[in-house]
Amino acid sequence: MSSSIVPQALGELIEALAQLPGVGTRSAERYAYYLFKSAPHKSLKIENSLKDLHSKVKYCPVSFALISDDQVVSPLYEDPERDKSVVAVVADPFDIMALEATGAYKGTYHSLGGLISPIDNISPEQLHINELIIRIKKDKVKELIFAANTSVESETTLLYIIQALGEHKVQITRLARGLPVGAELEYTDQITLTSALEGRQSV
Repeated sequence: MSSSIVPQALGELIEALAQLPGVGTRSAERYAYYLFKSAPHKSLKIENSLKDLHSKVKYCPVSFALISDDQVVSPLYEDPERDKSVVAVVADPFDIMALEATGAYKGTYHSLGGLISPIDNISPEQLHINELIIRIKKDKVKELIFAANTSVESETTLLYIIQALGEHKVQITRLARGLPVGAELEYTDQITLTSALEGRQSV
């Protein structure tokens, strides 16, 4: 779109929105025009939310789940009714929300912050694998549930974790194969996730 026919402020918003995953130029244009046509308070609400995003949201230093800035650790980790000896290992924090929505899991979580991917220059050192090993010792973890999508990156990450465990005697299971290949946990329906949890298999 020619910059001569688009006001600068609108053009900058379109460029910013187009940087979001899965949002092309045409979608960005529609979103930007929608916001322009809408009541100003809608845009202000989004603006205020974005201002608070980095200052009021942080990672739990233990589980690396997303928590509020006034929390020390994740409430799910602190919950005395949660079984700390069982840890679901996920790629990203939003996978935690997907598993929690099933209501079928009563253990704790550990977000790796991604998966090993040489193509994307993501190495084991960039993930929270060392912190996971520390947790296994501290919390006397008995079972690790590897809860990630089925992909080459997942298999590589799982193999690395198994090797990193060394002689630690921990049962490693993974979600049942009912999940479609390449499916993202956060977009998988609750019934499928519940079945995958209940039918998890030893590695």
